[in-house]
Amino acid sequence: MEFSVQTANPAKAETACLVVPVYKDAALLPAAAKLDDASERLIAQLIERGDFAAELGNVQLIPFAPGLGAERLLLVGLGKREKCREAAFIKSLDAAFDSLTKLPVDDVAVAFTDVPLEDRDAAWKARMVLEAAQRATYRFDRFKSEPAPAPALRRITLVVSESDDAPGARAGAAIGRAIGEGISLTRTLGNLPGNICTPSYLAEQAEQLGKSSNGALDVEILDEEALEALGANSLLSVGRGSAEPTRLIVMKYQGAEDREEAPHVLVGKGITFDTGGVSLKPGEGMDEMKFDMCGAASVFGTVKAIIDIKPKLNLVFIVAAAENMPDGAATKPGDIIETLKGLTVEVLNTDAEGRLVLCDALTYAERFTPASVVDIATLTGAAIIALGHHATGLLSNDDDLALDLLDAGDTAWDRAWHLPLWDEYQQQLESNFADLANIGGRPAGTITAACFLSRFAENFPWAHLDIAGTAWHSGKQKGATGRPVGLLTQYLLDRESDVQVENGDT
Repeated sequence: MEFSVQTANPAKAETACLVVPVYKDAALLPAAAKLDDASERLIAQLIERGDFAAELGNVQLIPFAPGLGAERLLLVGLGKREKCREAAFIKSLDAAFDSLTKLPVDDVAVAFTDVPLEDRDAAWKARMVLEAAQRATYRFDRFKSEPAPAPALRRITLVVSESDDAPGARAGAAIGRAIGEGISLTRTLGNLPGNICTPSYLAEQAEQLGKSSNGALDVEILDEEALEALGANSLLSVGRGSAEPTRLIVMKYQGAEDREEAPHVLVGKGITFDTGGVSLKPGEGMDEMKFDMCGAASVFGTVKAIIDIKPKLNLVFIVAAAENMPDGAATKPGDIIETLKGLTVEVLNTDAEGRLVLCDALTYAERFTPASVVDIATLTGAAIIALGHHATGLLSNDDDLALDLLDAGDTAWDRAWHLPLWDEYQQQLESNFADLANIGGRPAGTITAACFLSRFAENFPWAHLDIAGTAWHSGKQKGATGRPVGLLTQYLLDRESDVQVENGDT
């Protein structure tokens, strides 16, 4: 998606469609006021006559507006001013771009940076515009014999009323475009069926990212032979029942001036299809278990965004990829496996497999002497019961890291909620026969899953993001959401800011 920033009078903007937000119960915003003046009070008259109700998300297309350089004018309702905060702002953006994708327009001008939001500057608003545009134009129709026509939209002009806001809007839009493209990649990987998106396919995608990065990304793929030699028996145990070979995918990005600077590490769960193994899931809805690799997909999306933004950081991205199937070689309930760390695990339920691949990946991450490690996984249905589909579950052994992730989620409007990781929960993982069990029973299932992972993250600051409730939609709108690419990318960009402050830079 191409973009530019314009500070001239919006009435003179030559574009296929000019998009203007309007409050239900307040004066016109600066850009809208200028357009109103140039069009002989067209906007004000529409509102006064009741021809346009500026309820949140309402849109009205005006095919021809006299006095304007734009071919079309699209009014978008913001609702009541006192209730117009981030969620309303984004909802109105989504409504606008949803309408635009149905029009035969390839370029638009958007005046949303005028909307006042507390503690949100022009950069943030411009970023949200580009993310919304990418979200609206995304299509997954690879397997449709007759796909619908693709949206024509290709270029966006950000109309900025204050010239001082232009640099920030330009920078925010660049980040929004990069994150939007990363989210699209994550959605595509998540939406692919399990017969296409296998562990080997994910490995191929990593190699393609490496080739397209102009040397910024170094990729290493550990196959089953290498994993056997390494001692990653827990990861391997999950894929034993599958014809698809297990892979550990490692992508290294070195952008810091000091190549020895401790890296930040992201670890993604990549179960490309999850039947539950011998502890077989119910058949209804099992098709959605292709989304069980959305943690890995979010890592790939973040990598794509990072390659575009090019922060001055050292980063490592790890994906533990396997398929969980039941056959004669599959791990059975009651089996005991030895992890890469050396701890033994009694497998009480083979459907709690995500933690079995992540524990070895976390142990592998330790070799990089990381500054922080964040794992991302569709780990527990209990997270959906606790938080629904709005917030990602966050647990951590480091309160500062948890706060940093919460702040990043708030900035990206890809929010998480902090759950406890108290020692009292650890006792639910006790086993009579091994160092620990892989499940702790129904109570506090999200927390005990994180407790399990915490045993393998004792030597570095670590956080766990349970995205079971946020990674995809079910029902009529079934499909991957691309979360939490925004949160993860923002978290990493904030770490670059930390480095600059420590170095005395501004």
